[in-house]
Amino acid sequence: MNYSKYLLSFVAALALLLPATGFAKVKNSGTMVLTEPAKLGSTELAPGTYKVEWSGTGSNVKISVMQHKNTVAAVQGEVKANDNSASNNAVVLRNADSPSERQIAEIDFSHHKEALVIAPTQMNQ
Repeated sequence: MNYSKYLLSFVAALALLLPATGFAKVKNSGTMVLTEPAKLGSTELAPGTYKVEWSGTGSNVKISVMQHKNTVAAVQGEVKANDNSASNNAVVLRNADSPSERQIAEIDFSHHKEALVIAPTQMNQ
């Protein structure tokens, strides 16, 4: 009889813990601050603060950029592992088609060793 009582208690405790594990999903996200206009793929982003989320691993990563909970740009890229953690958030820009047009090439996040690199094929799309 005691065995079934303990088994029932264990099953009940397990049932309570399972829903909590669904909320423990690791979300890859960070903040990006642009101080000048820049393109991400074919989308022109105005200066401002954006939330960046990514899913996938290695060279097959989907990067989504959001502002005010709305997705404003999405591109493919890759996660690059750096030797050291970035000391602050940074956005690496490179010249696009014209000298006045800048393209986002890489996004670094403070206290992360990983950086997001925008796929070269996504630069001008």
